[in-house]
Amino acid sequence: MATARAGTASVPSLHTLPTAQVNPSAQWSSAESVVTIVNEDTVDTAIAPNLWTPAIIPGALRSIVALAMGLVAGWMLARWQTAKEVESMTQISIMVATGERHDTKKGASQAKLAPMRTRFAPSPTGSLHVGGARTALYNWLMARKTNGSFILRIEDTDVARSTRASEESMKADLRWLGLNWDEGPETAKEKEFSFRQSERGDIYVEMAKKLMATVGADGKSVAYPCFSTQEEVDAKKAATEESGEFQGNFVSPWRDAPEETVKAKLEAGEPYAVRFRVPKGKRVAIDDVVRGPVGWDAEATIGDFVLLRSTGVPVYNFCVAVDDALMGITHVIRAEEHLTNTLRQGLILEALGFQMPTYAHCSLILGEDGSKLSKRHGATSVAQFAQEGFVPSAMINYLVGLGWNDGTDKEVYTVEELIQAFSMERIQKSPSVFDMQKLRWMNAQHLRAMDDAHLGALMAPFLVEAGLCKASASPLAEVAAHMAKQKIELLVDVLPLVKAALAYDINATLEADASAAKLLQEDFKGLAKALVDAYEAGTFPDATQPTFVDAYGAWVKEFGKTIGRKGKQLMHPIRLALTGVMSGPDVGCQLRIATLAQADGVPCVAIAERWRG
Repeated sequence: MATARAGTASVPSLHTLPTAQVNPSAQWSSAESVVTIVNEDTVDTAIAPNLWTPAIIPGALRSIVALAMGLVAGWMLARWQTAKEVESMTQISIMVATGERHDTKKGASQAKLAPMRTRFAPSPTGSLHVGGARTALYNWLMARKTNGSFILRIEDTDVARSTRASEESMKADLRWLGLNWDEGPETAKEKEFSFRQSERGDIYVEMAKKLMATVGADGKSVAYPCFSTQEEVDAKKAATEESGEFQGNFVSPWRDAPEETVKAKLEAGEPYAVRFRVPKGKRVAIDDVVRGPVGWDAEATIGDFVLLRSTGVPVYNFCVAVDDALMGITHVIRAEEHLTNTLRQGLILEALGFQMPTYAHCSLILGEDGSKLSKRHGATSVAQFAQEGFVPSAMINYLVGLGWNDGTDKEVYTVEELIQAFSMERIQKSPSVFDMQKLRWMNAQHLRAMDDAHLGALMAPFLVEAGLCKASASPLAEVAAHMAKQKIELLVDVLPLVKAALAYDINATLEADASAAKLLQEDFKGLAKALVDAYEAGTFPDATQPTFVDAYGAWVKEFGKTIGRKGKQLMHPIRLALTGVMSGPDVGCQLRIATLAQADGVPCVAIAERWRG
């Protein structure tokens, strides 16, 4: 890997871009990673050793001693300044562009112990979809596993498409999943730094100026002003394509333009873009945690690329590289479509004197037809899944398995179990297929594992919206959870069950269901009369009491003994008499729900009205 000796080039100031200073103290740091920007305007001062001279030394001798002390101090100061100059030069130039600093393959046990600083950096141009949610989850899991930090950064440099509404939607989706961030918008850290790229423009300008003032191994500035207009760029590409000389990279005529010509353009105030000068023969390599060693011949792959547009707007890869460095990101877990971005980001990081983070590029998520997952495959955004009745724990459990497994047959995990089990080295190279039926099955497993109170709280908003209870705090939701959890896959599946519990139409059932009509021939009227008698005598349990469901179960057994029935001969006619149908959830739960609904003023057929039926 080639290294370059950096110096300072005499490059005019940026005339069409705002001037800014990067505050060296305003940087992110952690126990394992401290990132500092050297303020070029700071003058360091050396303090000479405190050499004591006894007062009893004679005047002439004292002069000789003072002269010797001065020589020693001057030599030490020169040595110190030389070391500082070497340190300053090598800070920018000497960097191996690989991810071996935080190798999670070699010495993985140690890497797991080191706190990681990971980030999720969405562009707020739409909803948070499955792929982005998985990326956020993987980064969040590693931060939690290592007691590190999970950073949310908003990459909104696409001014035309980025919206604050989209940002708010994405943050709401992350919160719904439980992926809370340690640093980012709406955290204490935001008082010190901005986490939106649109608000960090001065920093990018300062970094571009730094690169323009830095001399590479070829004796030229790392970045340079390019005065070519977009029309000129397009025309040159077209001309070289027609001649067969175009290799896919634009070669700027300003790369090696005479200094006096550039200076004249700058003094005239002409707009320009800032381009990165790709070194001849340069190669960038990473040891990707998922894909293994990956490398690029930079000169053959890309041309001199833009860092800042002539409008002063920074380019995506420049922002990402600068932000990852200044935010102290140690590990970047992202989709494989970003793999090629690593080349440009690596060159920028190296030129600025920062080490590259460890990278892990995850495979794409495909639809069941083998194409990239998209809207045509159905719900793909987190918000849609939430609206359809999936729960956060099931979504996390399913998403983590789209490209990862722990090497066992275990499929259902709690979030805490995933934090302990997840590891970057178990992320798979091959694409994953999104299976909606598997997700529904996973959701059902998580619903059944919940206690009634928790599940009821998740169901409550759906019940309120459907008009089946008046408030989320209604006890009806918890009873509905107890009644439905073994029968449903989604939260919304509880709605038809509750609606059925509130309704009662025994006559329609007798007309449509032959098995119900057959009960009429088995002294159904006699059983129904016994039920009415028990209700009027006050021996039927009180459905307004919280203990009704259990009390009803015990009462039915005693009632069966009283009338001499058991099994199907008891349960089927009782269900028909009390609910009006031949099958469904627990009868006690249904009657309790109907009673609670009646108390809330929700339309229903009360128990007393059913006796008359």
